[in-house]
Amino acid sequence: MSLSTIAGIDFSADAAVVARQLIGVTVLVNGVGGRIVETEAYDRADPASHAFSGETERNASMFGPPGHAYVYRSYGIHWCLNFVCREPGHGAGVLIRALEPVAGLDIMRARRDALDARALCSGPGKLCQALGVTRAHDGMALAGASFTLLPAEAGLLVVEGIRIGISKAIEVPWRFGLAGSRFLSRPMRG
Repeated sequence: MSLSTIAGIDFSADAAVVARQLIGVTVLVNGVGGRIVETEAYDRADPASHAFSGETERNASMFGPPGHAYVYRSYGIHWCLNFVCREPGHGAGVLIRALEPVAGLDIMRARRDALDARALCSGPGKLCQALGVTRAHDGMALAGASFTLLPAEAGLLVVEGIRIGISKAIEVPWRFGLAGSRFLSRPMRG
């Protein structure tokens, strides 16, 4: 098993492959988290990707190594958690869009000031707030002290659609979700 393989996922693979395989994987940050039910893939050849224009101080973690976190602030408000893919220097990742909360629900409820389990992690900003993810997690190894990834159960049905909240490459079907999940950020489309 390579250093980039965690929870049965080979993070050196293409982002769209990893994004699909991550559905059903449980991610915990310091023991708090849940089952991944929604992801989006991004690659440096993709005009919607932060890596498209090359490496900067802000997106440096997206360029590797694989199996690490890339955390950025969206619109200056919300933190967003991505898992880095491909070989070092390539620039690819998977945005973790939504979780089904399973561990540390009381902590998540306090952090989010929300009682409904569906409101805790149904979007990338909510998810980071609930899990306590900040820029301090940027560049951390997913197999390190803060993160725990547990394999998905076999036989899950994964659906795909177009990504959300982007203005370029909007037709690319690189959004993946757990079929029938009530914890998605928005219904699947396209």
